Amino acid sequence: MTNISIFGKGNMAQALQARYEEAGHTVTLIGHEADAVLGSIVILAVPYSAVEDILEKYADSLENKILVDMTNPLNFATFDDLAVPSDSSAAAEIAERVPKAKVVKAFNTNFAASLATKKVADTADTTVLLAGDDTAAKAEFTDALTGSGLTVLDVGSLKRARELESFGFLQLALAVQEKIPFTGGFALYK
Repeated sequence: MTNISIFGKGNMAQALQARYEEAGHTVTLIGHEADAVLGSIVILAVPYSAVEDILEKYADSLENKILVDMTNPLNFATFDDLAVPSDSSAAAEIAERVPKAKVVKAFNTNFAASLATKKVADTADTTVLLAGDDTAAKAEFTDALTGSGLTVLDVGSLKRARELESFGFLQLALAVQEKIPFTGGFALYK
């Protein structure tokens, strides 16, 4: 059993809580509480704009933790661009800020509904795309989802986070424009 901490209490955080609890783990949702004790896997289920404050407050507590960045760093002023440099990613910036954490990128290409139902558009199984540089952290992340009803696919190093963030941005843009429903999204068939 793994102790998992999720920053955020919204739809994504609640869907992940259900999946991890189904897999037999203990999950704590963290809002604006002071001095939360963090589990071995910490998930950022918050808007990208909230990450800075979390990292500042919990930097020391994140040492040797698996830190899951699931943000999509959208420029919400234009909704036409990412808010990170084109040669970087939110995950890379987070890894730079907390170098002693084991940063992985995951869940940002999934909608809350597909995590909750374990299906994309009630059709395809939900696949979580994972990127990171720490092989052991990726294996532990994947193992923690065993029994959750979700499939994990390792897409490579943390450099792939940029593509995952672009993919997440495209999916969100389509949903906001009502070209796809938030119960849908992209699915992976193997």
